[in-house]
Amino acid sequence: MTNKQKEIPKTYDPSKTEDKWHKYWLDKKIFSSEPNEKPPFTIAIPPPNVTGMLTMGHILNNTIQDVFIRLKRMQGYNTCWVPGTDHASIATETKVTKFLVEKGISKYDIGREEFLKHCWQWKEQYGGIIIQQLKKLGVSCDWERERFTMDDDYYREVIKAFVELYNDRKIYRGYRMVNWDPANKSAISDEEVLYKTVNGKLWYFRYPVMDSDEHIIVATTRPETMLGDTGVAFNPNDERYKHLIGKKVKLPIAEREIPIFADEYVDMEFGTGAVKVTPAHDINDYDMGTRHKLEIVNIFKDDASTNDNVPESFRNLDRYDARKRVVQWFEDNNLVEKIEDYQNKVGYSERGNVPIEPYLSEQWFMKMDELAKPAIDAVKDGKIKFYPQHWEKTFFHWMNNIKDWCISRQLWWGHRIPVWYHKKTNQVYCTVEPPNDLDNWIQDEDVLDTWASSWLWAHAIFPTKKEQDYYYPTNTLVTAPDIIFFWVARMIIAGMYFKKDIPFSDVYFTSVIRDIQGRKMSKSLGNSPDPLDVIRDYGADALRFTALYLAPLGQDVLFSTDECEHGRNFANKIWNAGRFLLMNAENISVDEKLKDAHKDFADEWIISRCNETLKNLDEAYKNFEVNNATKIIYSFVWNDFCDWYVEMIKSRLYAEDEELKSAVLTRALSIFEGLLKIVHPFMPFITEELWQLTHKRRDGESISISEYPKADKSLIKPSADAEMETVQNVVTALRNIRGEMNIPPSKKITVRMKSSEVQNHQVEYIKKLAKVEELSFGEKIEKPKACASAVVKSSEIYVPLEGLIDLNVERKRLQKEITRLESSLAGIEKKLSNEKFVNNAPEDVVERERSKQKDWSENVTKLKEILTNLN
Repeated sequence: MTNKQKEIPKTYDPSKTEDKWHKYWLDKKIFSSEPNEKPPFTIAIPPPNVTGMLTMGHILNNTIQDVFIRLKRMQGYNTCWVPGTDHASIATETKVTKFLVEKGISKYDIGREEFLKHCWQWKEQYGGIIIQQLKKLGVSCDWERERFTMDDDYYREVIKAFVELYNDRKIYRGYRMVNWDPANKSAISDEEVLYKTVNGKLWYFRYPVMDSDEHIIVATTRPETMLGDTGVAFNPNDERYKHLIGKKVKLPIAEREIPIFADEYVDMEFGTGAVKVTPAHDINDYDMGTRHKLEIVNIFKDDASTNDNVPESFRNLDRYDARKRVVQWFEDNNLVEKIEDYQNKVGYSERGNVPIEPYLSEQWFMKMDELAKPAIDAVKDGKIKFYPQHWEKTFFHWMNNIKDWCISRQLWWGHRIPVWYHKKTNQVYCTVEPPNDLDNWIQDEDVLDTWASSWLWAHAIFPTKKEQDYYYPTNTLVTAPDIIFFWVARMIIAGMYFKKDIPFSDVYFTSVIRDIQGRKMSKSLGNSPDPLDVIRDYGADALRFTALYLAPLGQDVLFSTDECEHGRNFANKIWNAGRFLLMNAENISVDEKLKDAHKDFADEWIISRCNETLKNLDEAYKNFEVNNATKIIYSFVWNDFCDWYVEMIKSRLYAEDEELKSAVLTRALSIFEGLLKIVHPFMPFITEELWQLTHKRRDGESISISEYPKADKSLIKPSADAEMETVQNVVTALRNIRGEMNIPPSKKITVRMKSSEVQNHQVEYIKKLAKVEELSFGEKIEKPKACASAVVKSSEIYVPLEGLIDLNVERKRLQKEITRLESSLAGIEKKLSNEKFVNNAPEDVVERERSKQKDWSENVTKLKEILTNLN
């Protein structure tokens, strides 16, 4: 029985339903999960930074996850979607440091413990806003399970992992060339370096060769580093410099004697073919320095200002001030050969947004070659599948060329490395618990790279062995492709090492959201809408559906807020169909016993289409084609159900036979209820609202935990589809004729059809849907005079126009329009025959003119055909 007590508003208002149903879902613990006898379906949310705010990328990513979770929940799985946030070492420390500086407080003055108190206070006050924002989207996480990578039990898991790897000799400490972020005074990984094309200079300096009048000219993009030069190199095949092997140059400014040597690494085509070698500040120079046993001179402090290893007048300078002073010195001493404009790629710290400094530093590293092998095999053997599959190539390339991972960071906020050094004996102690006599030990100052904690996310989010045994491995990971190295690959490594099993079976890589001009959305460009504003204006369901509808698997999304009209219109279409059926239920009894009574071919057709839709959706979900699923749903709901079926049942709902009306409405509501379940994973709020209205529901019932419909292939009937296709084609053709001939909607038409396809039971539907007064058909029908016509497959359709329109007025109107279009067409053809215009005008302008030419030419042909039919 339908819920007749509740008035159904004329229009759907998301603001009145979204908060209501979200609260209901939480109050009734619809999303909560505990291990039980059901099969689990688990997703671990990619934890956004605790400093983060909701973006369109989050909208797409989390809506995809929610579609799968809601679908599986309705299919009877014990779904567990674990939300949470990442502590984001650098991002959080940067924000808190800035916050304190604005108050006149230096973190170094207050010390580590006091600074960490401020970090926790900041986290409690400002952190996690993104989680509250996500709830507005309607995502069905188990919010009682919300995790944070600095939770006590999670922290302990991270420390235990370090100790286990250390004891397994997979972690070591050593001096290495690292990417140094001078802004945050910390090492960062290769994957945290963004390369930007920079317009700079190439300076050619003359270095005097000792014991001769000769100079060797070296080219450099970084003059300041010459203060740390300890050699000059050339390629051994370069005949220009072979006579200098074994000689030395007197390094200007520093007055240091440095050797000239040959090395295969040097590119003979770069600059002069001779290069300065600075082992402490370039990774390739470091390798050359190691091979040739060069002195290593570090000239920078941790903030990239010059240190005491440079001459006194060059000390304590910012690296770019040092550059200016070095260049000025060379110019003053007539040692600049020339200066050229030069474009090169400069590595920037992703977080600090400053050029990184190659820096020789003592850091903690993880040996990756052996750890990577089981992870490579897991993907290679198909245990883990990537969607789109082409990301496997990227994964394998990185994994097969993997380098040791620098896991230490010179920060305070994060998981502090569990290593202690004895103050007297220098003994090293690595364990989960600190030493008993703590006063005699000093703990390592560094914290772990953020990714060295989040790589455990898939299993560490479950605090007990019972939960890990039940929920792990998780099922699907939905993530952005830009963290395939940072996170996806490392999670697979962690899963295979610590759990001896894959962390997930499927990885769905989301599209990149771009604006309508194709630019990646960003705060700096100001082209990224605030999703909460979009939700306020259009509703969460409209935003969710639109984001997915625009996002083909593996392709970028061009998004503008206006696109959400598409989702809003779809929501309104569903609402109007539901309201129509429910309003009829006020006067027509709904009787489940009559659900299969009084069927005709239209019912057989919609039932067939419903089951075919379910079959196609199953295939789309299986292949992770979420975008295709939205197209399948849209076509069924908008076209099949709303535009055709609802219109077709109206005549029967208005019939005299009460049992017939009851059967038709009961069946339509049953199909509509199934439709709501199909749409629910994509648009949870409106479907819950309407589902609750279709029947009186018990407290605690929700469409979210109702049974998802299954495809019954026996009900897919091609014959019903073929019969309906004939009706649709004929009705569409007649509607087109009405439009082309300006036949008023209020006037009924007469139709003659030369056809062997149309059957008697189809005629009444054609007459009602196309407003036909009289329809005759048969194989011997002849074409009347002054008629409009159309061909549908093997059928010819004629609509006599006498009495429908004023034929003389219509002939004049058509001739006038033909004349106007032919005149415009002549102008365009003249323009396109002008070679100067075609060759000089922008390509898009020329293409637009050609498109007009094609369209207008087709219109003229069509109008002439119509005019001929009027004679």
